[in-house]
Amino acid sequence: MTIIRQEDLIESVADALQFISCYHPSDFIQAVHAAYEREESQAAKDAMAQILINSRMCAEGRRPICQDTGIVTVFMKVGMNVQWEGNMSVTDMINEGVRRAYQNPDNVLRASVLSDPAGARKNTGDNTPAVINMEIVPGNTVEIHVAAKGGGSEAKSKFVMLNPSDSIVDWVVKTVPTMGAGWCPPGMLGIGIGGTAEKAMVLAKESLMDPIDIHELRERGPQNRVEELRLEIMDAVNALGIGAQGLGGLTTVLDVKIKDYPTHAANLPVAMIPNCAATRHTHFVLDGSGPALQTPPNLDDWPEITWDVGPSAKRVNLDTVTREEIATWKPGETLLLSGKMLTGRDAAHKRIQDMLSRGESLPEGVDFNNRFIYYVGPVDPVRDEVVGPAGPTTATRMDKFTEMMLAETGLMGMVGKAERGPMAIEAIKKHKAVYLMAVGGAAYLVSKAIKNARVVAFEDLGMEAIHEFEVEDMPVTVAVDVNGVAVHQTGPDQWHEIIMERTTKSA
Repeated sequence: MTIIRQEDLIESVADALQFISCYHPSDFIQAVHAAYEREESQAAKDAMAQILINSRMCAEGRRPICQDTGIVTVFMKVGMNVQWEGNMSVTDMINEGVRRAYQNPDNVLRASVLSDPAGARKNTGDNTPAVINMEIVPGNTVEIHVAAKGGGSEAKSKFVMLNPSDSIVDWVVKTVPTMGAGWCPPGMLGIGIGGTAEKAMVLAKESLMDPIDIHELRERGPQNRVEELRLEIMDAVNALGIGAQGLGGLTTVLDVKIKDYPTHAANLPVAMIPNCAATRHTHFVLDGSGPALQTPPNLDDWPEITWDVGPSAKRVNLDTVTREEIATWKPGETLLLSGKMLTGRDAAHKRIQDMLSRGESLPEGVDFNNRFIYYVGPVDPVRDEVVGPAGPTTATRMDKFTEMMLAETGLMGMVGKAERGPMAIEAIKKHKAVYLMAVGGAAYLVSKAIKNARVVAFEDLGMEAIHEFEVEDMPVTVAVDVNGVAVHQTGPDQWHEIIMERTTKSA
């Protein structure tokens, strides 16, 4: 009989979450670096360079890889010969570990979990509760996988109940383009096949706990149908040309993970969940000897990457920029932003909408006329930081507010991550505005361009409050110009055509 102390589980969970907030798994870094080395699309290569540089900075500075420090998912296998010493339930122990991790003053992590999801959506303040999957197994240890899953990639989760004769590969290839770039590729696809609807989703999530090993599989060759599917899906998805950050390129996925389970003869449940460029997970085992603490990796595992925006980058003064000036910007062009801009995301946009519909003036300090808004919910600063990691959030969530913001507030431009939908692009074209893209998965790197930050409105919204940022040489890409030309459409189309031509020639 193994005795597991309550405090050992709590401390181990807290340590694991702090660890994964700032350290990528080494297999992920190696895979991104390999993709970076072979990438031919300059836009995608630049995006991966920023992801790799950001990762090294976070490992050195012990700060979050992404401002979205995730919702915690735990997979536990509890040995039948384990006895617990303590007065809390196992669920409460894990949530106490989450609480301590996210409120650690040396490395504050963003609280993103909201209670009453269909109602008030009130932030719990400490990122609890975690989503816990527990299994009782033979043995005398407790084995735990801990992950922190970002909302942008989780939002792209898909499920389908196929007919038994349908092609899983065809469904994946049809579905991945509908996910856009809000999941911050390159990443992994976790796929669950079989069981029931809920089992397939759990299988998909659990598969993402495994290390990247697709290249080893390719070298030795598949030994069963699941391994064949992994290779088929990876090749088919990368042939789409979506590329890093959806800008078009050779690598969209770094690996495809699949777990399966017996299912009903009439069914073929298939779930797909992507993991983003902020892949965060780790594993530990409790055996009664004390807490299981993580060992920091060797920084030599990180490649030395340098990135230069190049001589063609255009410097922009946000305090004096005019509509005539933004009309000259070209799709795919790199800009370096300096000056002041306001921030805002879902909750702030909804509050602005409600105020305008009631004929109310916006709060003092919130003037969007001829200004730019940055879609971001930053991490709280620590020590001498002006702001914590502050990478962009998915812009498509703000699409339904775009016409209102451009028509009623005088807003001139927006900064976020991923593509814009047809409704937003039409509004941008109509009002001769622009949308600029910052790299998702490079939050700490982006924060270094922010020289001053202050909350100007809606402080009660926490990380969703409106801030005013003063930035210096913040790198962005013109993603939608004043004519409605969108690089998230043109880039993937171009690279899909290039890949198909090469495939045809080599056949």
